Amino acid sequence: MTEKSQQPQPEERSGYQRLKDAQTLGEILNTAMSFEHSAREFYRDLATKVSEPLRAMVEELAAEEERHYKLFDELSWHPHVRDHISDLIKTPENDHRFSGYIFLPELGDHPDEQAILQYALGREHAAMEQYLALAAGTPPGPARDLFRFLAQEELKHKAEIEERYHKLVHSGSE
Repeated sequence: MTEKSQQPQPEERSGYQRLKDAQTLGEILNTAMSFEHSAREFYRDLATKVSEPLRAMVEELAAEEERHYKLFDELSWHPHVRDHISDLIKTPENDHRFSGYIFLPELGDHPDEQAILQYALGREHAAMEQYLALAAGTPPGPARDLFRFLAQEELKHKAEIEERYHKLVHSGSE
């Protein structure tokens, strides 16, 4: 038997790759809930460490992440979703980046506002990309609608943070 004949045939490889590149809807919802929970906790903790002008925005972000968490929790118990909780959905290529944001950075007792905003921007961008990719790989229905809605929410958060970041960075040059 030659080395070439020992390698998996394209059909075998693509079937295996498809399984490897997919998660159940339940796994995706659990990961998304962990992401939203960690974001909420991050922003809640951060609110006690930042200056007053940034505190309102950080508290608002914490509240938004709480709403997202509740949406995922409610969706996971919705009868239409429960019927499909074991369905496989293509895992987005950027999944590792999204999952990486579940682990929070150590910003110290008095974090710099620029570092906070940079982290928040990265987190919001990763979430937006993830939810868009999940929507693209999810069959029509409540889960797809939720992923699209969350992508739009993260885009709004990102725009708010970008505006704040721009003002902070350019406040000395205007």
